[in-house]
Amino acid sequence: MSHGSSEEGGLSQAAPNVNTQELLDNPTQPVATPRDQVPPTVDEASPSSTSSFEMIDMESGPSPYREVQPHWFFCRLADDNASWVPFSRKDSDKLENASYTGKEQEGEVVIAVEGERYDVRVKERKRYAVYWQQGPTEVRRCTWFYKGDKDTRFMPYPEDFSQRLEEAFMIAVTLNEWKRKLEFPTGETVILHNPKLMMQYQPIGLQDEWVSSPSEQTRPRTVKRGVNNISVEIPDGEPEKVDHLVFMVHGIGPACDLRFRSIIQCVNDFRSASLSLLTSHYKRAEQDGQIGRVEFLPVNWHSALHGDATGVDEDIQRITLPSISRLRHFTNDTLLDLFFYNSPTYCQTIVDTVASEINMLHTLFKKRHSDFNGAVSVVGHSLGSLILFDLLTNQRNGSRKAREAVPSGEPLDLNCDTLQQTLSRLGLQQYLDTLQAENLDLESLALCQDGDLKDLGIPLGPRKKILDYVRKKCLSQAFKTRAVHLPEGLQVPPQMTSNSDGNESSGSTMQQSQFHRAQSVTSAVDYEYFDVGIGQTNGGIAKGQVSIDYPQLAFHPQTFFAFGSPIGMFLTVRGLKHIDPNYSFPTCKSFYNIYHPYDPVAYRLEPMIVTEVDLEPMLIPHHKGRKRMHLELKDSFTRMSMDVLGSLRTAWQSFSRIPVAALPPVDEGDAAREGDLHEIQAGVCDEAESSGSAEQAEQPEINVGMLNGGRRIDYVLQEKPIESFNEYLFAIQSHLCYWESEDTALLLLKEIYDKLGVAMEQSQQ
Repeated sequence: MSHGSSEEGGLSQAAPNVNTQELLDNPTQPVATPRDQVPPTVDEASPSSTSSFEMIDMESGPSPYREVQPHWFFCRLADDNASWVPFSRKDSDKLENASYTGKEQEGEVVIAVEGERYDVRVKERKRYAVYWQQGPTEVRRCTWFYKGDKDTRFMPYPEDFSQRLEEAFMIAVTLNEWKRKLEFPTGETVILHNPKLMMQYQPIGLQDEWVSSPSEQTRPRTVKRGVNNISVEIPDGEPEKVDHLVFMVHGIGPACDLRFRSIIQCVNDFRSASLSLLTSHYKRAEQDGQIGRVEFLPVNWHSALHGDATGVDEDIQRITLPSISRLRHFTNDTLLDLFFYNSPTYCQTIVDTVASEINMLHTLFKKRHSDFNGAVSVVGHSLGSLILFDLLTNQRNGSRKAREAVPSGEPLDLNCDTLQQTLSRLGLQQYLDTLQAENLDLESLALCQDGDLKDLGIPLGPRKKILDYVRKKCLSQAFKTRAVHLPEGLQVPPQMTSNSDGNESSGSTMQQSQFHRAQSVTSAVDYEYFDVGIGQTNGGIAKGQVSIDYPQLAFHPQTFFAFGSPIGMFLTVRGLKHIDPNYSFPTCKSFYNIYHPYDPVAYRLEPMIVTEVDLEPMLIPHHKGRKRMHLELKDSFTRMSMDVLGSLRTAWQSFSRIPVAALPPVDEGDAAREGDLHEIQAGVCDEAESSGSAEQAEQPEINVGMLNGGRRIDYVLQEKPIESFNEYLFAIQSHLCYWESEDTALLLLKEIYDKLGVAMEQSQQ
């Protein structure tokens, strides 16, 4: 990616109008440097006089020429702005070695960089993402850099331009002749005054149109040689060993934070925070080689739902009103995801996308890291946590195939529709020849899976329509014959209920009403069944879930982390009032519900498990090792107020104490009132005395069910001091803060490495 002279302060890749070979052949030929031969713009912009340059040259003296050390950069595009980011020292060395060895090879040389999340094609000078869809970005071997007055960082020159500058610099150093001027056909000029001062000037015609001041037009750009002479932070590189793999699923909409960044960028920030925390909180284990790093990979399902395959965006756009277009576009692109997830058709698309994406990423990761033997965890933010929750609750029973609802040995009727009639009803007549070429009829079509139709070249949208229609017809026929087999754990046990006459009836009546409800649903929204039992073998978790075929993950997750999760609210809306304490995910034994106290989307889960005790959520420690200052002040004021109450009680007792001989006789009522007063005062004193040590005393171990192995589930972050001034002002930001929260990242690392037997060190900050 090359930059024009008027874009990003770049230079065109044109050769300078200087013959370096002539300079080498005729070293005695001087380069014109008098003041009258330098363009006025160059002379006016010169930071010091020519005499001062000569003094610097005389004092410094000639120095031997040393070849510049290159460093590799890649271009990052954000908001139509290009910035150049350095590779780590480790990756840059690999690319430099590959560029030399690759010259002898005919084919392309591919080098894995950035934790093997990207591949660099060295000869093509392109960087490609491995685990997600992203356009290739330019890679550059950088030796020379420039920066204007308004630039915040140095930008690298193109490689061929840097080579010309290096040749001129080598001649100047070898002959100790400076103040060389390199002119380019585009009018740009670079002057090498001395090894410490090199400037680049632009012609007036190439300046920005809105710049009117001559002084601004003639301001030069600083030129630097070598990455060591510019202010840029170069990381050392990530550890090659991966201890744990984490998949992160986003919530509604394509943007994940207030800066409207994608899930890829947010996960990159979370990964960077975890690497920094490993260095500060696991420094000794890292130095001893006990730990490597934790890999975080994004899982994107929004693009599949709103892509061309489903066509849902076009359908919604046709019925969207033209007024307040931006607000309606935001609503269609984000908030409607909640309704899509509660639709049987699109819920199947979302769940299939999440599961297939996770399985694909897991397979690809294992292929690229063949020595990986660590565990895998999953993270869900907002709606993504609910998707993972429903997915994990349906792992034990497996997918419910539509063909399992059909009694074996009986022909499939499907209301006597033909294949042509079915496709015409669905508006998919163009695929009739494709299906007939494989001798498929409705009976055999009911036995097909998504992969079978995919092999025939049928796109995702039509595949989902065909399979969903056939499945609904199968279920409708099965309900008529009472042939539906509910998965284990969802079957309603016989229960004694009271009818309107006051007589008790068996649970079969409940099952009949259940079948009747499923049968009466229209074909547009076909819920296969609801779990009407609470506290069964599956904890009643599946109650109210949309009936779809939940796919199976290729691994058993070790831990499930939910960020800002509405799981508790959705379970309550589905009709679930209580979660069986004995319930746990079939394949995942740890679960953490992490939320910000001002998050408007987050809900708790522990009150649905432990109803008899009012438990406060667990406070997530600050990553620097203590509470935030405003929370400590709040606790101090609380203890101070209790101490004041205790002191007032003591003073009141001393003041109101009268010799016993002077006391008049009292009746029983007055004695009782006095006894109550003393009990109240004593309780205030006891509370004041115990408040100081309440936080230090260990709380008794409370079992909150088996979702997290008996440990606490709800964990709350500490709000920032500025957020405590106005809860409403920071509500939306609180829901999007988890991607950059170091406290959240540290909690994940602690949970992961505690199970690996590696203890966290106290932060030295």
